[in-house]
Amino acid sequence: MQDRYNPRGAWTFFQRETRRFLRVKMQTIVAPALTAVMYLIVFRYAMGERHVPGLNVPYFEFLIPGLIMMAMLQNAFANTSSSLIASKVMNVHVFLLMAPLSSAEVVFAALAAATVRALIVAVVLLLVLFPFADIHVVHLWMILLYGICGSIIMGGIGMLSGMWAQRFDDMATISNFIILPLTFLSGVFYSVHQLPVFWQTINQFNPFFYLIDGFRYGFLGTGDSDPAKAAFVVCLATLLVVFCCWYAWRLGWKMKV
Repeated sequence: MQDRYNPRGAWTFFQRETRRFLRVKMQTIVAPALTAVMYLIVFRYAMGERHVPGLNVPYFEFLIPGLIMMAMLQNAFANTSSSLIASKVMNVHVFLLMAPLSSAEVVFAALAAATVRALIVAVVLLLVLFPFADIHVVHLWMILLYGICGSIIMGGIGMLSGMWAQRFDDMATISNFIILPLTFLSGVFYSVHQLPVFWQTINQFNPFFYLIDGFRYGFLGTGDSDPAKAAFVVCLATLLVVFCCWYAWRLGWKMKV
């Protein structure tokens, strides 16, 4: 909440948020990777050698990037949201408000830690799948752009959710009735061109769709959306979420009650 800058303090806060999830890595890293692998196994045998309609891509290759991105988004959200709501429930969040850190430093450190967790989950998942799947990288810059921006966006949404929520039930409501549906309806398991026209139109306003489709484009070189449009939407959403986090923390929104 301070206006002066304290880089060492920001680094310390980043280390604290990073070590927090590394202490329980079986829950925060291994479990999400195992869940994604189970999805792949189930869909691999359910769909067989089918190709995705309209994209001429084997379904198994189509599914891998979507599941990786979904795991990244969910873990970035969980990192910031769980940290804040746990602090509020234990009534120790006041110590963070009193810390000699500017709003920008708090937001930067929290989102950086969320991004690190998401990237670690993605790397672990890729290492697990590499011996069993034919993984291509067509545009590495797109994979990094959408992976990092997606982690920042979801980390920011998790931070705002954690500031708003007063109980774990509030957080579960956001996760189960907003985050999860938007993620599943964004084209993780199917091409959006397979949906009725109405739902295709709805998906045009779903930022998760552009995140997953752009990330998948980096691996496969094909997707459901225009890459330029997707990049614009994602970069704009990233800037908007970061600004909202900075402004909300500067005001102490829902943190002083």
